[in-house]
Parts: sequence; C-alpha cells; structure tokens
Amino acid sequence: MSRFLSNRYAQLTPYTPGEQPREKVYIKLNTNESPYPPSPGVLNLTQKELEDLRLYSDPDARKLKQALARQYQVQEENVHVANGSDEALNFAFMAYAADGRGVAFADMTYGFYPVFAQLHGIDVQIIPLKKDFSLCAEDYFALHKTIVIANPNAPTGLALAPEEIETILQKNPDSVVIVDEAYVDFGAKSCVPLTKQYENLLVVQTFSKSRSMAGARLGFAIGCADLIEDLERIRFSTNPYNVNRLTLALGETALNEQAYYDNNCRKIIETRELCKQRFQKLGFVFPDSKANFLFVKKEGVDGKMLYQALKDRGVLVRHFDKPNLTDYNRVTIGTQQEMDVLFECLEEIL
Repeated sequence: MSRFLSNRYAQLTPYTPGEQPREKVYIKLNTNESPYPPSPGVLNLTQKELEDLRLYSDPDARKLKQALARQYQVQEENVHVANGSDEALNFAFMAYAADGRGVAFADMTYGFYPVFAQLHGIDVQIIPLKKDFSLCAEDYFALHKTIVIANPNAPTGLALAPEEIETILQKNPDSVVIVDEAYVDFGAKSCVPLTKQYENLLVVQTFSKSRSMAGARLGFAIGCADLIEDLERIRFSTNPYNVNRLTLALGETALNEQAYYDNNCRKIIETRELCKQRFQKLGFVFPDSKANFLFVKKEGVDGKMLYQALKDRGVLVRHFDKPNLTDYNRVTIGTQQEMDVLFECLEEIL
C-alpha cells in the first residue's frame, strides 16, 4: 500500500473471494454459482441492449422495480435495486449501524459482514452459533443494535423459519433486522411477507445464485417504504447509475421467465439431497443445508488436504482456514454429472 492511504483503511482486512482460476478448466464447486445457464430470453437479449450502451441506465431502475414488486407482491416503493446484494448490504450497514448503534451477527456467517463493519468503523457484537452450527433466536433478543442474519446461513446452509425471525423482530422493535436471503430459493422460506408487518425488517436477495447471474452483479432489497428511501438516499449520494442498463434489462427478463429458474432450483435441490446420501455413505457429516451447497467433513481427514487433493484432480471446493473450520469444505451443488466426478475423486482420495 502507499504511504498516502488513510490509516482508517490501512487497517482493513479485505474480503477474500473464492478462487476464479484462469490457468486451467476446473469443475467449479467453490463459489456457489448456478451450474445452469441463464434463461433463453436473457441469452437472447444482449444485442439489442448493446446498441444502447451509449446511454446511461435508468437511475430509478423503474421497470425492474416494477417487475420485482409484481414477483414479490409488494409495491414499487418497497424495492431497492443494487449492484449485487453486497451493495445493498453495504448501504444497510452505512444507514443503520454507522452512527454508533453497532451491529450484531453470528461468529460463522458471510465473510463480508465484518469487512463492512470495519470499513465504516462500526462496533460489532459477535454471537456464537451452537455446537451444531444452528442459530438460537433468543441470543438476538433486545440487543439494541442492528442485527444481520444470513438465512440460510453461509457456509452451513442452515435456515431459521420465518416465525423465529419474527420473534427477533418483535424483541428488537427499535433496531433494524437485516435478513440476507442469498440462498433462500433452495428450500428455505422467505421473510419478504413479514416486511408488510414490520417496519424494522429489511430483506436482501440476489440474482447471483438461483437466477444464474453472478457475473451480472444484480441484487435488491425489500422493506417498508421508509427503509427503502434510506437506501436510495445513500445510493443517490454515491452512484445513481449503480446498475448498468444491460444488467437491468437482463434482470427484468429473468423475472419474466421465473418458471425456468424454479425448475433449475428443483434440480439443484434434488441433486443436493442425493449428494447428502452419497456423502453419508463415505462417512462425511454435515449440517442439513437448505442452500445450494453442503458444508462437509470426514472424521480423521484433514480438510485442507482434501481440498488440495480435489484441486489436483480438477475439482474446486471452498476451504476455510479458521481454526474451528479447518476440517470442513463447502461444496457447491453442480449438475449431476459434475457431482459424479466429485464423488469419483473422493473415492479415489479416500
């Protein structure tokens, strides 16, 4: 780093993305991307929008907001459109925790939460998960600070029922509760309906996972009109054209072809449940994931060694170096053919 960098940012520990190798072709089961391509309409849309790239995108993202409002049965004023769900989360940290209120989240969860907190100088209360990696709703009662819950959680895949989230909302009426639903379409239940009842609930989702658009960078938040106005105030103070016009059009088209993505989710869920059985037969243990990945370990097998052995055989999974996670690897659910290759490699290694 240069000698000119502000001390505030010199101390940052940046987020570490999953590997995106270019030197060879891998079966990528490490970053929870969809194994299926975007819908046909999305693939056919590009040329028309390319011709209009000389024009700025709509700063209000009006058409996409309308499409999202129809999809989730809310009003347009209840929708915020972001450059990936990470941007919506970042804005939410700025809006609801950067003034001394602080933020609370689990000790094992999405790795960007502590980065956002450090970036904005936000005090953090870390709440440990149970030994089985589950989240206890009572641990979040009356915290008097902003609460962030990934549901389903990452990297475990465990999910709380909306009823449990509702108890947290009720016990924290003066604090915003942010529910990060990046993986909700793979078997969990969304808290979006609760946004009509609770002014302190903000639900954040993404097009990256179930809608096969990780490379497009598109996310959104749903909440009461006042919360959305807060996020819009920050967006218009940083980058009003935060989502490019091509991505806006892709998102709108994807929502019009939701049946295609619902079918993909069904296939991923079916493959995940089959993989649970296959992992169990090999002696692996894992939480009961409701996401598009499994968080697995095998007693007596070093997790980092297993990660490297799979990589050497052309299969990428995600390994975490944190002390209590070193024996685990997170495995994205790919196509059935990709998972067959994974298990062939595992049988060879073990």
